[in-house]
Amino acid sequence: MPELPEVETTVRGLERVLKGRRLTRVEARRGDLRRPFPKDLGQRLTGSTVTRLGRRAKYGLVDTDRGDTMVFHLGMSGHWRVDPASLDKHDHLVIDLDDGRRVSLRDPRRFGSIDLVATKDLADWPAFTALGPEPLGEEVDGDWLRRKFDGRIAAVKLLLLDQRIVAGLGNIYACEALFRARIDPRKQAGRIGKAKLAALADAIPAVLKDAIEAGGSTLRDFIAPDGELGYFSKQFDVYGREGEPCRDGCAGKVKRIVQGGRSTFFCPSCQR
Repeated sequence: MPELPEVETTVRGLERVLKGRRLTRVEARRGDLRRPFPKDLGQRLTGSTVTRLGRRAKYGLVDTDRGDTMVFHLGMSGHWRVDPASLDKHDHLVIDLDDGRRVSLRDPRRFGSIDLVATKDLADWPAFTALGPEPLGEEVDGDWLRRKFDGRIAAVKLLLLDQRIVAGLGNIYACEALFRARIDPRKQAGRIGKAKLAALADAIPAVLKDAIEAGGSTLRDFIAPDGELGYFSKQFDVYGREGEPCRDGCAGKVKRIVQGGRSTFFCPSCQR
């Protein structure tokens, strides 16, 4: 599943194509993805002009001058294509622009979603109301994590995936952040010391920014809107490197375990 850096990379790529452009045609080529397309999607978007693009957690946001925001989630395999040479059965939403360009949302597995929300009501949209702060903002610091982890016996890796604590942090980058902070992902969150929590609060945005700068990850089907694949996966310290030597230079090897039904990668020598 595309994580926050992949969504951010997608939004930045779409911004170069969509911002300031009028949508001359919006066509939903099937009735649904993970859930039905809004019935009035085409009517409300056709003829509107895109004023801003943004992101909330793993959702992309496309604002228009009509006071609507198209909210998209890429699901497991979704990606936007710019000026596709041709369309096939997996291109489920097609948008034509006033400069003759075209973008399409391609989602073979159809786990993505498209919603249309009044821009002024975004903060109260049900999918957003329970979300915690953005990991790239200033709110998530050591004190924030301490308050959220206080008394908790759950493993720290599992709590990092709780979107009510940190919005948008996913499995891959939780593993990477914990490695940078030298924290064992199995450790009870409430037993992590102040210094380690401060290190973790620094590591979370650092690893995400590195991934965004690198263009996202090539894992699964992620493709940037301009057709360029990300390459941050080549820089992973632990994720997907089971049995390989620790890149910190210690004598340890990366280990894989399963937590909450997801793979966790870590160095048992470095992360304590």
